[in-house]
Amino acid sequence: MKIAADRPAVTLDRIMAAARVLLGVADATPMVPSPHMEATYGQPFWLKLENMQPIGAFKLRGALNAVAALPDGTRGVTCCSTGNHGRGVAYAARARGIPATICMSNLVPQAKFDGIRALGAEVRIVGTSQDDAQVECERLVAEEGFTEISPFDDPLVIAGQGTIGLEILAAAPDIDTLLVPLSGGGLAAGVASAAKAINPAIRVIGISMDRGAAMYESLKAGHPVEVEEVPSLADSLGGGIGLMNRLSYPICRTLLDDVVIVSEEAIYRAMQTLYYEDRIVAEGACVVGIAAVQTGRVQLTGPTATVITGRNADMDLFTRVVTGQDVVLGDLTLRGAPYAA
Repeated sequence: MKIAADRPAVTLDRIMAAARVLLGVADATPMVPSPHMEATYGQPFWLKLENMQPIGAFKLRGALNAVAALPDGTRGVTCCSTGNHGRGVAYAARARGIPATICMSNLVPQAKFDGIRALGAEVRIVGTSQDDAQVECERLVAEEGFTEISPFDDPLVIAGQGTIGLEILAAAPDIDTLLVPLSGGGLAAGVASAAKAINPAIRVIGISMDRGAAMYESLKAGHPVEVEEVPSLADSLGGGIGLMNRLSYPICRTLLDDVVIVSEEAIYRAMQTLYYEDRIVAEGACVVGIAAVQTGRVQLTGPTATVITGRNADMDLFTRVVTGQDVVLGDLTLRGAPYAA
C-alpha cells in the first residue's frame, strides 16, 4: 500500500474506524488504578489491562483490523512474530476461515509457539532472529501467494493498536503521561497517534529494554538499524523494525516525546511489583513503564497510564522471578532477590 506523502498514514478517523471493527471482540479491556504506584510516586497511576484480551495480548486489536480488510478468497496470511502478534493473526484468520502460517525465531518461548498452534495456525521456526524469520515470511508471500500482516509497519495494524489510546483517554481524560512499551513501534505509533490527536499536550514515552532495543537504537541513529537479538525478560520487545520501515519509525520519531531503556534487573523488580502489589500475571514486556518510574528514568508530572500488554509469559521463568530466584538470560545471570516493597 502506498501512502501519500502529504497525508498521515494513521489518522484519528482511521483509529475510530478500527474501533468499530473491534467492537465487542477486542475492545473495552479494564483500566484499573495501581494504589501502590500512586502512594509511592505521588500521582494517579493507571494500568490498561490488555492482558485480558481473548488471546492474552493487545496484538489482537491490530490483527483483527488488518484481517477484516482482506478480500474474500485470500489464499493465506503470514507474519513474522515474537509471539503475540502471531497469536493475534492466528485468531483473526481462524475467525475468517483463512489459513495462517506464523514465522518465528527460536528465541521465542515455547509457550508462545504452543499458543499459536492451539489456534490452528502453522508455526515455522527459522533461525535465531526476527530477520531470519522474516525471510521465510517473504518467501511465503512471493512463492505461495500469502498476504503478509506486519506486526508494526501496517496502517491497519497501527490503527488497531491506536484504539488503546482512545480507550485510555475516554476512561481518564486528565492523563498527563502515557508510558508505552516499545518494540517495532506499532503500539507506540498507534497510541501516540490517537492520544496526540485528542490532546496534543499529552506526554507519550516509549520504553524498551537495554539489550537489543531496535526502535531506540534506530531513533538514536536517525534511521532504521539492525540490532543483535538476545534473550530478555521482555522477550516480546525483541526483534528489528525493518531497514525499510515506512510507518512505525517515522510516526514514533515524530510523536514520541522521549524513549528510554531499562535494565533486565529493573524489569525483574517491576515484574515482582506488578505481581505482589497489583496481583497481576504479566510478561516482562508489560512492566517496562513501571521499571522506568522505579529507576527514575521517568519522573511523573501528573496522572499516568501504562499498557499491560500481555500475559503470555513463560510461567517457569515468571515463577522464578516472583519467587526471587536467579534467572539466566543467555550470557547474563540475574541474581534473585525476594520482593521488597
